[in-house]
Amino acid sequence: MFTRLLGRLRSSRLLRVLLALVALAFVGYGLARNWDDTVSALSRLSWWSVPGALAAVMAGVWIMMVAWQRVIAGLGSAFPLRVAARVLFVGQLGKYVPGSVWAYAAMMELGRDHGCPPRRTFGGTSIGLVISLGCAVGLAAATLPFTAQEVAERTWYLALVIPVIVVCMHPRILAWGLNLALRIARREPFDEVLSGRTLLGVTAWTITGWLVYGTHLWLVMGDLTGDFSLYLLGAGAYAFAWATGLLFAFIPAGVGVREGAMVLVLAPTIGTANALVAAVVSRLVFTFADVAWAGIGFLLGRGVQRPIESRAPTYASQ
Repeated sequence: MFTRLLGRLRSSRLLRVLLALVALAFVGYGLARNWDDTVSALSRLSWWSVPGALAAVMAGVWIMMVAWQRVIAGLGSAFPLRVAARVLFVGQLGKYVPGSVWAYAAMMELGRDHGCPPRRTFGGTSIGLVISLGCAVGLAAATLPFTAQEVAERTWYLALVIPVIVVCMHPRILAWGLNLALRIARREPFDEVLSGRTLLGVTAWTITGWLVYGTHLWLVMGDLTGDFSLYLLGAGAYAFAWATGLLFAFIPAGVGVREGAMVLVLAPTIGTANALVAAVVSRLVFTFADVAWAGIGFLLGRGVQRPIESRAPTYASQ
């Protein structure tokens, strides 16, 4: 089924356009469905906190894109930044469409347009997702015991994911696992394997992205409560909420699940009403950032010539 889907996306420009329009329609539907809550939340905030939160999220999304670019480059396709932006940001709109394959399918076909084999885009995106999950769980495990002790005690088992991910990220184990999956899918194995140095670099970029993400909740909570000492709570809460939402991959962009988990963490400290406002604003700014970066990525990638594949993890146009 997935192979047929890729074939149709490859052969039909109209289908690609329709998929993008459907994704934007679901984004609009999500915003419209929560419009009253959104307006109510925004009315309680100062003029500066929402633009500040959006700027933080925009910066964090860009940093995460750089991490993803380095994974793909380490596997053999050194995208320039503007091409990486087009492939990742435009493709990621697919996560708003019900079903768990649309974002992957869109990114694989956009990557193919720029000389990256679909299996490499799939593998690199999966690696990036696992690293991001490990960093998110690690950040939550490091912060919540000090900022939301009750939640940390109830979800202690999440910390067990960290050593598993660390072991799986060893270059040899990673290569074995990915190539085993490709053999089961009757696909060619990877011709490049991420080095330990590349994995460390990607992890550093990813952790930085998560720390920047934490700024958006810190600004909103500071505005709501007047207390600007809650950065660690905001960073840990969003990391925990994102990781929880990832467990429900069948729900588009984790809508509802992520917000519920965020309120669970924030409410004991800032109150349920303030936690609900923070969760609504968080969803709003991430949605706007996704759409904005998709538009920027589309414009940046227009007219770029198809690059020659490179086996060395070099980074052009930076």
